[in-house]
Amino acid sequence: MLTKILTVSGKPGLYKLVSTGKNLNVVESLTDGKRFPVYITEKVIALSDVSIYTEEGDVPLKNVLAKIKEKEKGGKVSLNSKTANKELFAYLAEVLPNYDKDRVYASDIKKLINWYNILIDNKIDFETEEKESSEESADKGDISPETSK
Repeated sequence: MLTKILTVSGKPGLYKLVSTGKNLNVVESLTDGKRFPVYITEKVIALSDVSIYTEEGDVPLKNVLAKIKEKEKGGKVSLNSKTANKELFAYLAEVLPNYDKDRVYASDIKKLINWYNILIDNKIDFETEEKESSEESADKGDISPETSK
């Protein structure tokens, strides 16, 4: 499901891909449900393509989200955008102890927490849905993105 959840450069929040066209995509905001076009000139990234820097390499976002969900027992994260940077880094260290302290910034952690809370509010079960889409790909004989890296 994270392949259809997008972030649009310059716009806050997350968006669900509704339809695609030749020169644009139609997306729907997960916060307010409003739909609007996103043109090919705008930078759009699927959450399935996002990863977090660690000392050993990159960790896919879905793995980090799963660790946050486990820590929060399926609930929302209580930290917000006004939380002190020291607390944000301490929180990420609990979830992902080996994150790269030189390349992960407080703004990245704020965005990660915001995205996680939006996904939880919209009851998007990123763990189950990702497994199902991987199984479907395996059934079709496709190589999953994880094994092609």
